[in-house]
Amino acid sequence: MEQMMYTADDVATMLQISKSKAYQVIASLNKELKDLGKLTVRGKINKRYFEKKLEV
Repeated sequence: MEQMMYTADDVATMLQISKSKAYQVIASLNKELKDLGKLTVRGKINKRYFEKKLEV
């Protein structure tokens, strides 16, 4: 089964930031999702949403 969520460790590695900063990034993105009425999981971020936000 394919991974649907990224953890703070995943985000920290991909963005080359500290784990505590990764938690801040996840919290910010989860707030956006929650405001859109989407289900969120504390400390994890939806893989597709995260990758979409990284697009330039």
